[in-house]
Amino acid sequence: MPDSTTPPAYKRVLLKLSGESFCRSGDGGISMTEVASISAQIKQVIESKVQLAIVVGGGNILRGKEFAKVSAAIKQPTAHYMGMLATVINGLALQDALENAGVPTRLQTAIRMEGVAEPFIRRRCVRHLEKGRVVILAAGTGSPFVTTDTAAALRAREIEADVVIKATRVDGVYAEDPEKNPHAVRYSEISFQDVLRQNLQVMDATAIHHCMEQNIPILVLNYRKEGNIGRAIAGERIGTRVGNPK
Repeated sequence: MPDSTTPPAYKRVLLKLSGESFCRSGDGGISMTEVASISAQIKQVIESKVQLAIVVGGGNILRGKEFAKVSAAIKQPTAHYMGMLATVINGLALQDALENAGVPTRLQTAIRMEGVAEPFIRRRCVRHLEKGRVVILAAGTGSPFVTTDTAAALRAREIEADVVIKATRVDGVYAEDPEKNPHAVRYSEISFQDVLRQNLQVMDATAIHHCMEQNIPILVLNYRKEGNIGRAIAGERIGTRVGNPK
């Protein structure tokens, strides 16, 4: 882990955690062991004075898009709303794990549910970040047919984040799926345009376009390697950097 006295390369960070980071590999539901592990990395990041917002997915509980395909009785918009609510469940688990580790947090949702979370208000979110609180952003954008990747890109633009970190199970962006082809080439750096041209599965195209328009780089890394998130924020070359050509 980098020296905490070294200024981080990025001051305000949007971290995208997929639902799979809340469970053991190949499982569903929530593993608090996994959540505690990611919380420990987040605590190290906050100790380096980084402002951190986290957009959470919900695929470990329910993926709205897939659920709509297997249940004829559930309409597509309903399935997407169910998926958004799944992200709130993950957000609540992450919030308690972080606070148990001594990290101050706020949970904000795009769908109003004041009994468990604040509504997402941009100015309030930014103020929490300035006060050193981790802000967990759940329920996507609050609208169906929008992925949590796009929600992450939109929130990054709204809060003027310096970078989007996409935490995954692989250590970067590959020309092919490395889980299917162990000899696939990994990129250390690639442009937004090449990601779109090659149809690489980094984030969905809408999310890529948002980051490209605002010139917000995306760092894709393996969060399961302890300390990777902190090292990337400190400026080490971890995973793959997606951005506009320099």
